Amino acid sequence: MNPTVGIAVILTVLQAAQCQMIKDLSACLLGQSLRVDCRYENKTSNPLTYEFSITKDNRKHVIHSTISVSENVYRSRANVTMHKNLVCLYLQSFTTSDEGVYMCELKATNDYTGNQIKNITVIKDKLEKCAGFSLLIQNTSWLLLLLLSLPLLQAVDFVSL
Repeated sequence: MNPTVGIAVILTVLQAAQCQMIKDLSACLLGQSLRVDCRYENKTSNPLTYEFSITKDNRKHVIHSTISVSENVYRSRANVTMHKNLVCLYLQSFTTSDEGVYMCELKATNDYTGNQIKNITVIKDKLEKCAGFSLLIQNTSWLLLLLLSLPLLQAVDFVSL
């Protein structure tokens, strides 16, 4: 094997190992607000930049961003929260005029692979309501749930041991 080819393959593998990979992009309604969740796999401790945008009428509109300038129309209605492996866009007073293709773009500082981008089509009538936090949603087994609820059931005298 040519040493130059071998070095190129190693560099490609190392670059891919350093990137932030978007795993999932989902949208739901939270009251009158739209919530867009951009889940990613965190492979570095490098600072993360993001951009949420919408494509309407074949034109890109930046909603909220640390990469470029957000449009005035969205500034007062949009905010973003960042958690471990999750960047959430909240767009207040969501209406049918806000429908379109939403894009999440992530970029890690000093990442050689470039920006990660994922799209989702958002139509108000087809959106589900955002789920609240639940043990059942977190894939908790029924047995564990039952064990955790025993003290509560004992306190209200449903179960006596």
